[in-house]
Amino acid sequence: MQLPADPYMALSILNTKLRDFYATLEECCQEEELDLQLVVQKLEAVGYTYNPVRNQFVSQKA
Repeated sequence: MQLPADPYMALSILNTKLRDFYATLEECCQEEELDLQLVVQKLEAVGYTYNPVRNQFVSQKA
């Protein structure tokens, strides 16, 4: 899978996949053939970090 260039679209897609199909971000990235580090960097650049307890990317502002 290739994520959209827009980080907010990528955020939406990833959180949906994490909610519906995958137990962890690592599993999602492996199955979807995504670079884990690039995904994390892309979303951190717009203020979101991965929360493993919630299994989703959440705003750093919260």
